[in-house]
Formats: sequence, structure tokens, C-alpha cells
Amino acid sequence: MARRAPLQTPQALRTRLDQRHRRLTTSRAVREAIVSLAGLINRPVRHQGGEEIGRLIDVVARFSGEQAYPPVTGLVVRVGRRQVWLDASLVAHLGHTEITLRSARVDLRDFERREGELLLARDLLDHQLVDVDGVQVIRAADLYLAPAQGRIRLVGVDVSSQTLVRRLAPARYRARPTPGRVIDWAAIQPFGAPGSSVRLRTSHEGLHRLRPGELADLLEDLDREQQQELLGALEPEEAADALEEMDPEELESLLRGAEPEHAARLVASMETDEAVDALRDLLDDEREEILERMDGDRASELESLLDYGEDTAGGIMTTSVVFAETGETVDEVRPRLAQMRAHAGEIDAVAVLDENGCLAGDVSLFALLLATPNTLVGDLLEDSRPVTVPPTASLQDVAARFVEARRSSVLVVDDERPVGRILADDVVDALLPDRGRLHFPRFLQ
Repeated sequence: MARRAPLQTPQALRTRLDQRHRRLTTSRAVREAIVSLAGLINRPVRHQGGEEIGRLIDVVARFSGEQAYPPVTGLVVRVGRRQVWLDASLVAHLGHTEITLRSARVDLRDFERREGELLLARDLLDHQLVDVDGVQVIRAADLYLAPAQGRIRLVGVDVSSQTLVRRLAPARYRARPTPGRVIDWAAIQPFGAPGSSVRLRTSHEGLHRLRPGELADLLEDLDREQQQELLGALEPEEAADALEEMDPEELESLLRGAEPEHAARLVASMETDEAVDALRDLLDDEREEILERMDGDRASELESLLDYGEDTAGGIMTTSVVFAETGETVDEVRPRLAQMRAHAGEIDAVAVLDENGCLAGDVSLFALLLATPNTLVGDLLEDSRPVTVPPTASLQDVAARFVEARRSSVLVVDDERPVGRILADDVVDALLPDRGRLHFPRFLQ
């Protein structure tokens, strides 16, 4: 089953805190200049002489490159029945209740969305975002703008329920917006902004800092479209590790919501035993559709394992096994181990075969580490027989073998030939399927 990544080190936590301290919302000047986007919507836009020319509909910002704080590029203003565009360079003052322009003469052009731009109220307000520092899915109750780094920029997002309630109240009961629980925008990863194909953050650097269990929590909290975008932002190995940590019901729902070809790629990238578990939870026609879209060898491997009952040794074993022959040297085996680096959590020993391909013994990685390069693998075999179980063994029998042998893994052997390996935590996961993971808190869900 999936291996849990170690808890973050104190140094990693300090690094994350240092990143927060360097962010714009820690600046007193920025905090004092913050303006609520929700509070500005439908407020007057006035020219230099103070006359109202229209009402604010939305604020446009550009999302491109690696900018942590997207700059505001313009305003969408309702003038009569028209929706017009005003360039951000025309803004003299961004207040809490109105916007003042630098000039009395304004060129009113019809608004057209440009590449790389988003309408903040329409595309982000009330939509799901990912806080990569707090490792949580949030919903934007409000967005905050402030002059910073020579431009008006999007600097923060409010996720407090009080802010949401305030916005929903009738206009006559609304006081001047007061920031609630504000998260610095540099810690935010938006996903799936409606009406736009823009890539909101190209590197997704914050996501790659997260552990598989944290990514799994985020996936479980996101909507279907956002789930697929998050998976697309991850490397295949990262995505597979996150899927292996998900609650089975949530994973089942995710796979059902994905296009069959995408679901096939996701399942194929998972550890074999985890992939089999995921496929078992699907309906027969759903399972077949996914298998048909996989590479033939991978599909055949998974289909053969699906023939075993899920409460048997064959049903919980992994086929990520490293083999060696008795006449090979340690130096010849080590490159084989290096090729299995991605499956390091599944491998604690090397299964040794005789000249007929039958199991001769099991050599621990520790024994291989201490041996000289020219040592024959056969010379490292112990006198005692390796600990094995047949593929049809029940979970209780497998657990009994672990207790009896006091080993970290047992080999699954069919007709004297090893076909898989079971680690101790595979048995724990199988016997205690409902133990689950500790989930991070969900907000505004």
C-alpha cells in the first residue's frame, strides 16, 4: 500500500514561515492601503473633476510568468448600457467607496478580455483556491487590492465566513469592509477560473513542496474540474503518490469524473497494488474502459491481479519485486535496484532465483549494502528458508506468518516461483481499511 511521507522537518517549517514573513501583506504600508474588491463593486468611478462617469463592474488583472502578485491592468465600468474598459494607468486613487481617475477626459472603449487577463470578481470571487502554505482548499469571500511595487496589485484573499455574511447582507446594513482572515496572495494557487484558458501560475512551485497526504487532502476538497487541473499541474509520480493517499470513495469519484484516457494514465502510474484496489472499486464496464486505454503490458498485469480475491495474499501483494540469480554478483544487482528507485518504499529485499527460476531465498538490502561488489548473491543466502505464502492465503494467514517470522515482508510464491511481495503495512491497511488519514480542516465548504 502507499507509503506515507515523513513529517516535515523543523527546517522545512521554518522555511515556510520565512516565506510568509517576506510577503507583502506583512508590510504595514500595504495593510493600511488594502481595498476590498467586493466593497468596490458597483461603486462610482469619477473623473478628475469629481463627476461620476459610471459604476465599477469588475477589476482586471494579468496572470503571467512567475508574478506572485498579479498587477491590475484595468477596470470594467458600466456607463449607461455599455461595459467600457479603463486602463489602470488612468486610476489616480483607489478608495474604499469610489475610484478617482487622473483626467477629466476619458477614452471609453468597449471591454474585451485579453490573453492572460482575468476578471477578479467574475473569475475568482467565491471560487475555490488552494492555500499551499496552510495546505487547504479555501473559497474567496473577498479579494484585496493595494498599491505595491509600483502598481495596483492583487495582494490577498479573505476566507472568513463573517466576510461572506457581510457581502450577502442588504447594502444598507453593510459597514465599511474590514478584512477578516486574510491570506497573502503569494501563498495561493487558483484553479480552473471560469471563462478563461489562462494559466494562473506556470510553475506551481508551492504544490511541489507538499507531501502526498497533503495533496490528497486538497484533491478531496476540490471540485471535479479543479481536481483535474491540480493533477495536471503535478508530475506523474507526484500525482500517483497523492492518489494512493486518497480516501477510496473519493478516489473512486475522481476516477469516474475523469475522461477514461486520463483515468487510465492516472491508474497506470500508481503502485500496482494501489491501482488494483482502485480498479476493484469501479463498476465492471468502467474498469474495462480504463484497462482498454492502458498500455497492453500494464493492463495485462493489472487484470491478472484482479483475478485474486481482495482478501487474499494475491489481492494485496505488490509486483514491484527485484530478482537476482544465485550466480550473479552484488555489483550486477545494484543497477537493477537503482532502476526501481521509484518503488523504493515497496522493496526491502531481493528475491533470489536458482537456475530453474524457482525461489532460492531472500536477501535483505542491508546484506547487499555490506557485501563487497564481487560477492555472489547465492553466498548471501541464509540457511533458513525464506518466508512465503501462496497467492490464495487469507489475510489472517498472512498476518500469522508475519507474527511468526518477525519479518518486514513476505514473498508470495506460486508453484515455487515468486510472483509478488507483501509488506507489513500492506497487511495493516488490509485488516484495518477504515483507519484513514488525518484530514486538514475544510473551510467554507
